Amino acid sequence: MKINVFDRFVLFLQNLEQQGLSYTLTHQRDEAIMVTVAVPGERWEVEFLSDGSAEVEKFISNGGITGEESLKELLSRYSEQENLIPESRQNNAAASLNLVTN
Repeated sequence: MKINVFDRFVLFLQNLEQQGLSYTLTHQRDEAIMVTVAVPGERWEVEFLSDGSAEVEKFISNGGITGEESLKELLSRYSEQENLIPESRQNNAAASLNLVTN
């Protein structure tokens, strides 16, 4: 018996819950649903695609912790992509920017 993508997706979520791992669901690509799992020092992005496959990307920290000054780096590095933020979120992004740069 072949398990379809939806069943695999639900089974994965149930496994996360049984292990006590928190996750968030997002929809970034037309053909996929992403499950983001954050554990200490790591973030895992698991995408379940409509063709039945799954893709996993892992982000693992090197253990270095920086201060608040890094927030300016983040905002300046990606400020050129402002036009990619939906208009409804641009006002919130601008308000957040004021909190960081003040």
